[in-house]
Amino acid sequence: MNDDSSTDQQDKSWLDKLAQAFSSEPKSRADLVDILRVAHRNQIINNEALEIIEGALTVSDQQVRESMVPRSQMVVVHYNATPAEFLPVVIESGHSRFPVVGESTDDLKGILLAKDLLRLALHGTDSFRFDDFIRPATIVPESKRLNVLLREFREQRYHMAVVVDEYGGVAGLITIEDILEEIVGEIEDETDEDEDLSLIREGSVHGHYIVEALTPIEAFNDFFESDLPDDEFDTIGGLVIQACGRMPQVGDRIQMAPFDFTVLEGDSRKISLLEMVRTATPDPQPRDD
Repeated sequence: MNDDSSTDQQDKSWLDKLAQAFSSEPKSRADLVDILRVAHRNQIINNEALEIIEGALTVSDQQVRESMVPRSQMVVVHYNATPAEFLPVVIESGHSRFPVVGESTDDLKGILLAKDLLRLALHGTDSFRFDDFIRPATIVPESKRLNVLLREFREQRYHMAVVVDEYGGVAGLITIEDILEEIVGEIEDETDEDEDLSLIREGSVHGHYIVEALTPIEAFNDFFESDLPDDEFDTIGGLVIQACGRMPQVGDRIQMAPFDFTVLEGDSRKISLLEMVRTATPDPQPRDD
């Protein structure tokens, strides 16, 4: 049998399995999710595919207010600030886009792109005028659905929108990355590398640790001098889900020797926070004396 025939048979086998999983016609979104989870248990789709599909379904029901960066956490640039005053803010935050505001946050002037500031390296800051750099801001209401906004982001090719409340005041901001993270989970970039150290911290009880589910397995192993496998999953959360055999719920306890994990925070499609305690300790080294 040649390779093409073998590939065709594998494709048909996969399609047959998928068709079998959907043999009972779903009558609701809950039915569809149940079928997808059956397909996951039968190894027709992997854990990442299940999370993405469930995330996409969830996004269609969510509004902007549920995923936006709230007003209190926005990093803004003030219209009357000089380059010497606002450039340190731009550099320290590591963001690529900044709302520019006047006397108050509600006095929105536009959006400043960090990449546009590269011109200052060539021409200096003596003749700097914000009006030469500011781009128009896209305004969206808190009640806008995430799936609709994601489509607009793609069609109109912008990446940030300022969110306003029912009274027209600035409530926060949202980026295309915020929406994508609702679908695929946390997206890390080079500015997140230093955050690994804060993903693991000691709990209130001696020997207990609080671990973010997004902690890279490599960072976890380095911290605890362990050797948890990282050939299939990149994060501790992925390993815990695999060991559980399903999406764990808050309060579930999962054992992965020599560790016990308890889910502290999560929802129907992801876990976010774990408590960890060792179930075994290394044998003490014999003393020379």
